[in-house]
Amino acid sequence: MANVQAVLSALEVFSRAPEKAALEQANSWLQDFQHSSEAWSTCNVLLLSPEAPPAAKIFAAQTFRTKVTYDLADMSTPDLLQLRETLLKALETYHAGPRNILVQLCLAISGLALQLPAWEDPVQDMIDAFGRNPATVPALLQFLTVLPEEVTTNTKIPITDDEYKERASKLLTANATKVTDLLAMYLQAQGVTFTVQAQIFNALSSWLAAGEVVAMSLLNSPLLPYSFQALSSEELFEPAVTAVCDLIHETQEIEDNMPVIELIVPQVIALKPRLAEYKDDPEKIRGLARIFAEAGEAYRSLILHHPETFFPIVEAIGECSAYPDLDIVPITFGFWMRLAQSIGKKPSVSPLFMDAYRALMDVIIRHLHFPAEIASLTGQEAENFRSFRHVMGDTLKDCCYVLGTEQCLMAAYEKITSALSRPNVSWQEIEAPLFAMRSMGAEIDPNDDKAVPKIMDLIPSLPAHPRVRYAALLIVSRYTEWINRHPSYIPYQLQYISAGFEDTDAEVNAAAGQALKYLCQDCKRHLVEFLPQLHSFLATMGSKLVQDDKVQVYEAIAYVISAMPMEQAAQSLRAFALDILEHVHSLTAKPTAPTKEELVSIAHDLENLEVMLSVIQSFGEQLPAACQHTHQEAWAVFEPFLAKYGSEYTLCERTTRVLRAGLTFFGAAALPIMPSVLTRMASCFEATGFSSYLWMASKIIGRFGNEGDPSLRAAFKDVYERSSNKLVTILHEKPPQMIPDVLEDYLQMLLQMIDFTPDVFFPSPAFAVAFRVAMAALTLVHSDIVFAALDLLRTIFSHDCLAPTSEPPPPKFPIYAAAIRPVVEREGQELIGLLLSGLVGDFPEEAIGMVVTIFRVLGRLWPSQLRAWLPPVVHQLPSTAAPDQVKSSFLADINSSIQSGDVDKIKYAIRNLHRASRKARERRRAGPLEG
Repeated sequence: MANVQAVLSALEVFSRAPEKAALEQANSWLQDFQHSSEAWSTCNVLLLSPEAPPAAKIFAAQTFRTKVTYDLADMSTPDLLQLRETLLKALETYHAGPRNILVQLCLAISGLALQLPAWEDPVQDMIDAFGRNPATVPALLQFLTVLPEEVTTNTKIPITDDEYKERASKLLTANATKVTDLLAMYLQAQGVTFTVQAQIFNALSSWLAAGEVVAMSLLNSPLLPYSFQALSSEELFEPAVTAVCDLIHETQEIEDNMPVIELIVPQVIALKPRLAEYKDDPEKIRGLARIFAEAGEAYRSLILHHPETFFPIVEAIGECSAYPDLDIVPITFGFWMRLAQSIGKKPSVSPLFMDAYRALMDVIIRHLHFPAEIASLTGQEAENFRSFRHVMGDTLKDCCYVLGTEQCLMAAYEKITSALSRPNVSWQEIEAPLFAMRSMGAEIDPNDDKAVPKIMDLIPSLPAHPRVRYAALLIVSRYTEWINRHPSYIPYQLQYISAGFEDTDAEVNAAAGQALKYLCQDCKRHLVEFLPQLHSFLATMGSKLVQDDKVQVYEAIAYVISAMPMEQAAQSLRAFALDILEHVHSLTAKPTAPTKEELVSIAHDLENLEVMLSVIQSFGEQLPAACQHTHQEAWAVFEPFLAKYGSEYTLCERTTRVLRAGLTFFGAAALPIMPSVLTRMASCFEATGFSSYLWMASKIIGRFGNEGDPSLRAAFKDVYERSSNKLVTILHEKPPQMIPDVLEDYLQMLLQMIDFTPDVFFPSPAFAVAFRVAMAALTLVHSDIVFAALDLLRTIFSHDCLAPTSEPPPPKFPIYAAAIRPVVEREGQELIGLLLSGLVGDFPEEAIGMVVTIFRVLGRLWPSQLRAWLPPVVHQLPSTAAPDQVKSSFLADINSSIQSGDVDKIKYAIRNLHRASRKARERRRAGPLEG
């Protein structure tokens, strides 16, 4: 009884809603309790005790289900058979509910049936025990509903594939006919209630969805006609819809199921008038839409080959697509997409289908209309509607696939011209067809000379409403490949885009920036002659643009520059770059402290320069004359700028990103200034602790690490040691969890060093710091950082210097090995503790291989130390993640592999530990109060 009282006390905590710590403590205790062997008897007492509170009974039922899933492996067959009797007795007690207890008990019995071959025929035994008394039939139906779901979906049950196949066949396949006959009998029983009928349909759906009931087996069963008749019942409508949909789904193998299909299709078509009857009941329309869409997808080939019989299904789906409730409309989209794909493969198409897709296009454009009072939408509603418009746009592409893009574009065009011919037309009537044109833009032929020219001619004459202008500018963005083939339209589009930048609406400005970017990207060769105009535009409008728009203009200009002859491109780029560098130099030279606005402005300038360099990337190995010395001129500006403003975080970020783009742009030509750049990166990191300086240093090491220049290698050593010392200081003040960005960029720099500069990396006093930092990084929950730390440690442990394959070894190998060995011997025990904690904790799955490699090397080169280090470390692992039996097996497996000299077996020990801990974590993650 002590356990019973303890469970009740822990559960009472949840009803009081106390502090988070108390909830977590109670939750943890209940989880531990569920692991215990005492849980079986305690939960049985709770379930059968009339005085136990409802929460305790629910917990007891959930615990039975959990323990059946995870804890049957160590029980003998007699004990399992006794457990069966316990569960059946509990089910008998709770046959009338509560439902949540009933469901958990049925799930537990289903899980037990799957794992207990000695239980010869669970389905028949359940029918015998619960199927003859009308009062207990609902409990049987609940069991029959959950059995296929539990058998086919509960992958946590520990059972082999062969055992599963044999047992699933015995439980499900062998009983399918028996179950459907039983369901039919109950359905027709005198006095059967709506509640029981609903359960019958749910059970039928479950067996159909599991693929265990063959549709043909229902050919003469009353279940089939009753499922359709139940659609007239308010109480049975929802379960009947699901059953009909599952039944239709099971008949999609047309040739095998034609006799059943001949019964189903007339009944589906007979539902079509109900769309008008139920037009004011969205839930009924939703159910009918599910049935029609399921029938349309399953019988698509029949619809195409025999439209005279099956086309009413398409008409019904069209009516569902036209329904005003936009939550229901997408139920039909899968059908239209797949039908379009099938039509596209046919040499000729019935006019019926062409008309259906024309009607669908009209419906979608109507759905695209924003509400008349757009302000009436909440922020989330507006966002949901915008997202759904893009989904509807995909259905317009299906229309293009069937009707041809030209016809669809002309239909949208005619809607706009018709609207423009009427007085007082709403902006929605113009914007919706424009959005449709944009959605269909991906389907247009770049050589089209009928529809697209009309659209392009129409755009300048559209009303100046911001929503219309926004939509038109995005059409320009989408149609730039066509404009590239028709460059005569470029001047008009530039004028329209320029006007968009002058609009007072921020979204229109952003659309203009996007349109200019794509126009310059796709039409860059035609736009070279417009570069002075673009430069002038930037000079006059630049200060009025918000940065997001301005950066798109710079990106656009960069695309045009990239299309110029190299020398001309270099001169143009230099002109834009020098403008920006002049701003940087002016701020550096300013004798007074800058304003916040000046700092923001210079950060924007640097972003603009970065985006231009990122687009152009490089002029190749041989720089044009205009760029020969630009890197030195630029560094002469940036070096004092960083010295003065490198502690401003935003400027640090922006400057290092420009330097990174410059490294790509100048390539080998930048080598002479790299020692100075590295020295500045080291001093800036020392002063600020900003990770971007390490990031930049790692890029330089990765690019020039193989260079033998003594001053450069001295700079590598300098940045390595100064940054390591700074990191020691930071870690004394902050835990690793507070500086993930610094750790990641430091580790990435070390990975470049171990690859390109091992002569700097290993002999330095900073090596011991690097090793400790990698260990600290293993405590983080950031996958990328853990990967980087493990990658570094693995590379250290697997370095050839520790086990040279050639005699004599390379001359520096003994130096490297002499640096590694004392560090490993000093830090080894703590390291394996961190590795194993991560293994049973938060390490990502893909990290396991690197842990295995490190342990293999330890087992091969430090076997006695590993055996001594492991026991205290393993015993400290939390039992919630690694149960005691798992720990003992792991130690035994590791010792066995070391003693036998077969360290490759360490892999299996580590993988078994990881698998067991993952299973324990999954169980705890579900929570003690979840079923």
